[in-house]
Amino acid sequence: MYAKIALKNVSQAPCLLQGFAGVSLINGPEGEPIGAPADRDTSVAVVPIILQPGQSGAADFGLRQARNFQGCTVVDAAGYRVYPPEDYGSLFIPSPATACGNADIHLLTLRAFQPF
Repeated sequence: MYAKIALKNVSQAPCLLQGFAGVSLINGPEGEPIGAPADRDTSVAVVPIILQPGQSGAADFGLRQARNFQGCTVVDAAGYRVYPPEDYGSLFIPSPATACGNADIHLLTLRAFQPF
C-alpha cells in the first residue's frame, strides 16, 4: 500500500519537478539515516511537471513493516528525510515509524513524482 509525499512550490516563480526524491528513515530532524534508503519503483513513468506557485506534485511512497523481516534490528525512527529531485537540500517529515537498522533490508519504495 502506498501513501503520498507531496511537494509544493512555495516560491513566486514556476519550477520543474521531475523524477525521484531521495528518502530515508531518520532518528530526528538533524539525525542520521537508519537502514537502506528508498528503492525506486519504476512502474510509473518519469514526467516533467511545471509547478506554478502554490501547485504541488506527489509521489507514491511505500513502507513495509520492519518486524516482518527475519534478522531485522528494529529501531524507532522519528520520521523521514526527503531530498527533492535534483536538490541537495533536504526536508524533515516528522512521522514516527519502525525502521530496520540493517542496511541490507529494504523497507522503503518510492515512485516518480506526478501532478497532484
